[in-house]
Amino acid sequence: MEGGRMGFLFTALITSGAGFLSAFSPNYLCLVSLRFIVGIGLGGGPVLTSWFLEFVPSPNRGYWMVVFSFFWTIGTILEASLAWVVMPSSGWRWLLAFSSAPSFLLLLFYGFVPESPRYLCMKGRTADAMVVLESVAEINRATLPPGLLASNHKTELDENIYPSEESPLITCRKSETATDEDIGSNIGAISALYKLLSPKLIRSTLLIWMVFFGNAFAYYGIVLLTSELSNDHTDCASKELRSIQTKDVNLYEDVFITSFAEVPGLLLSAVIVDRVGRKLSMAGLLSISCIFLLPLIFHQEEALTTTLLFGARACIMGSFTIIYIYAPEVYPTSVRVTGVGIASSMGRIGGIICPLVAVGLVRGCHQTGAILLFESVILVSGVATFFLPLETSGRELTDSVR
Repeated sequence: MEGGRMGFLFTALITSGAGFLSAFSPNYLCLVSLRFIVGIGLGGGPVLTSWFLEFVPSPNRGYWMVVFSFFWTIGTILEASLAWVVMPSSGWRWLLAFSSAPSFLLLLFYGFVPESPRYLCMKGRTADAMVVLESVAEINRATLPPGLLASNHKTELDENIYPSEESPLITCRKSETATDEDIGSNIGAISALYKLLSPKLIRSTLLIWMVFFGNAFAYYGIVLLTSELSNDHTDCASKELRSIQTKDVNLYEDVFITSFAEVPGLLLSAVIVDRVGRKLSMAGLLSISCIFLLPLIFHQEEALTTTLLFGARACIMGSFTIIYIYAPEVYPTSVRVTGVGIASSMGRIGGIICPLVAVGLVRGCHQTGAILLFESVILVSGVATFFLPLETSGRELTDSVR
């Protein structure tokens, strides 16, 4: 497992570089290839989530992780605004060039990004970890507790002992540090996957994959359905008119408006995630999303369709945010980034399958079948949350797994 700083750098370099170069694509194949590389860069996003989580105290960790996720929504709204302004006048090349700018800005902040103290301790670099902690304390105008930075690697998955936030973080024992280093970097991705599928983690891992898949399938499906259902041409007889409509400025306006649905979803998840708990919050939001989508089994008026999609997207965004909080809390530091990264990949698979299957059904005049498919996937994800073995609200992070 590489540190959070390296993940930060990887995401910024790959996303910004390939994103900017795609604006100069000479042909379709080159464009698709470069956008594929952009997707690889964006796949490093979960590293940032896990990195941020390790700096936040457990009592209000859920709230601050929702605040962190709010910037995804800001980016969505700004991108829709940019497309609305740039596409009609300047075309897609300028849109891609402008869209790569925020990733370049990330590089400016790389020098200010501290490494996770937990990760440094896992690598035996306690002196570096102490420097980071002292810097954090200075910024917060606080003082570190007296004593030496220590680690107790026996606090792992096979024990039910979770130290308080004030407990010493690590005890420096060379033999154990070397073991964790091997787990973190030398044994590679295959062994990390083996750890994720070990008897102690396999149930959580498989259920988390199901929830990620369902949330991504529903989230990206609802975004795509916005352009398919929120217009006056939902009748299958007017395919040609609908094709023309999707090229109109109204498409960007629809996406811009429905992007704001994520704001109430994030606010709701911020309110309930620490009070109600992760599992019940996800189950409730997924259930409400099913209720919003149910009337769309039949054709509805445009205003009602937009309202229902708005509500469904708000709930799915809230649930998606919470699973991104839950997954890093379940996994120990030694496999946290790998675990969340693979789970996120399962979500990406859901996002890939969705337009091929569900949206394809809508375009093929099978709206009822498409909505029932969405309902089924969301329902299965909601049921999966009840079988997750741990409720992580207020639970301390663990450092390693043997």
